[in-house]
Amino acid sequence: MDLARVALRAAKEQARARGAAAVQKKQARRGGLRSGARADGRDPLPLGAAISRLITERGWEAPAAVGGVMGRWPQLVGPEVALHCSPDRYDEDERVLTVQCDSTAWATQLRLLAPTLVARLNADLGHGTVKVIKVLAPAAPHRSYGRLRAPGSRGPGDTYG
Repeated sequence: MDLARVALRAAKEQARARGAAAVQKKQARRGGLRSGARADGRDPLPLGAAISRLITERGWEAPAAVGGVMGRWPQLVGPEVALHCSPDRYDEDERVLTVQCDSTAWATQLRLLAPTLVARLNADLGHGTVKVIKVLAPAAPHRSYGRLRAPGSRGPGDTYG
């Protein structure tokens, strides 16, 4: 009796597997799965909605918002400041926005404006998105005067060995 039940159960499972394989073959011939009259997860999305869903699923809201700030920098700080200072990078863990200036005078000016800019950015992006604005002055030119140099020296100002 038990042997007959086991054989019947095995025969049913094999028939079910053959039936599922036949349905898959039929769907493959028709062009795959089709969406019905109602909306489901397989329906196409507009590009903006798809990108918004991806940003939300991956948790990229803050970096995407800061990336928007990079594009709207002139509107946030004004055209004159934007002409001389540009956002360089954003550290999400530390919540620090690094800004590169083209002169030390503009770096000083931006350091004075930093608290106001942090408040303006946080009002636009959400509270606590930017904690500090790190201002970088222009990089000094590399000094390599003359053909003959001592190995490892850093130019004419290097007097300590």
